[in-house]
Formats: sequence, structure tokens, C-alpha cells
Amino acid sequence: MEKFRIGMIGAGETGTPLLRQLLAAPFVEMVGVADLNLSLPGIALAREHEVPVTDNFIEIAEQGDTVDVIIDVTGSRKVREDLRRFMQFSGNTHTVIVHERVALLLMSLGAGELVGTRHDEMGY
Repeated sequence: MEKFRIGMIGAGETGTPLLRQLLAAPFVEMVGVADLNLSLPGIALAREHEVPVTDNFIEIAEQGDTVDVIIDVTGSRKVREDLRRFMQFSGNTHTVIVHERVALLLMSLGAGELVGTRHDEMGY
């Protein structure tokens, strides 16, 4: 594996700083960023770096095993459930789904301090 091929769902307060880190890593290829709100700063950042954007997160999952990791930073239970259901239905056993809490842990380790989010349980 030369690069991790990453898709991200959520381009808001948690997703934008994480996207900055991912874009700066030479071993990461961003394959897509999804959010319902295509006017968020994270979406603009993705576009600046010519990363495909969409308001339909399933489009990232539909890329199948060309995606190594999908990071869900929406804080939405419905997104998590729909994503898992789609992955199960598609038979994709390659792609790993990373929950927002794991992403926050990794961001916190990189920052040397606890990184928080203001997500409440919200709909997508």
C-alpha cells in the first residue's frame, strides 16, 4: 500500500481540522468528502485540493474497495447506521469505517491534548 485512500463524511467543526491533517499527510489520498451542507469550510477546503465533494455520503461508500477507510465525523447515529447497512449490503469487506470518537482520539493524540466536539446527537 503506497497511500491510505480515505473518504470522510462530515465537513464541519470536527471534519475540517481533520481534513487539514489528512491533506497534509503525503501517505493519504482523499477520495471524497461528503456533507449535506456544501457551503461549509471543509467542503471549500476539499474543493481547493481537488477532492471530490458530495451531499450524498453513500457515493463515497459506493466506491467499494478503492476506499480503505471512511471516517464518519457527523455525530449522527442515522449516518452510522445507514453507512453500516450499505457496507453490509454491498459485501465490501475491505473498507474500514472509523467512528467519530476514534477520529477524535487520534486527533487528540496528535495534538497532545483532548480534542472535543460540540456534536449533539443530530440528524443528517
